[in-house]
Amino acid sequence: MKKRPGEIALPFDPAETARDAAVIFIGRIHTPWKTRSDCPRRGAGNQEVCRIELDEPFRLGLQSVEGCSHLYILYWMHEAPRNLIIQSPAFDDKTHGVFALRSPARPNPIALSVVDLLKVDETGLDVRGLDCLDGTPLIDIKPYFPDTDARPDAQVGWRGHVPYPGRRSKDLAEVPEGDTGEER
Repeated sequence: MKKRPGEIALPFDPAETARDAAVIFIGRIHTPWKTRSDCPRRGAGNQEVCRIELDEPFRLGLQSVEGCSHLYILYWMHEAPRNLIIQSPAFDDKTHGVFALRSPARPNPIALSVVDLLKVDETGLDVRGLDCLDGTPLIDIKPYFPDTDARPDAQVGWRGHVPYPGRRSKDLAEVPEGDTGEER
């Protein structure tokens, strides 16, 4: 995997270590995006309709979901690297620890999106607001409660100085393989 200047990888691949728990996938997400660079950075504001199909044993769990206007969707970013612990986001000129970012590159590539629920049927959901690849494994669906889930006073301090807010990874030249960026 190619890294950007300043990025640091773990000395092991978390995907190859012993498992603490077994996460099962309950379905798949179908989107128009075929490559990671095609995906929107965040789902919010994205107008593409995506389909969430649940595997047969889990479909009964959709009962009463039709009354929800918004849902949390948890999914597994199956093509994301799992070994970066310090990252250099395309939109910033500083590095950050993985737990201060929402990057899919993380020890457990679990993503979370709040989506608009458009339609419920016997096999799944149509939603708006996702940012993942076609075929992404689905982990869970939860209702979004605006009275407890919205935190208007929440802050992420480093976001106040982001110098390139619209820049994406595909806009940058990649660092050659083997270059750790540590000498920069």
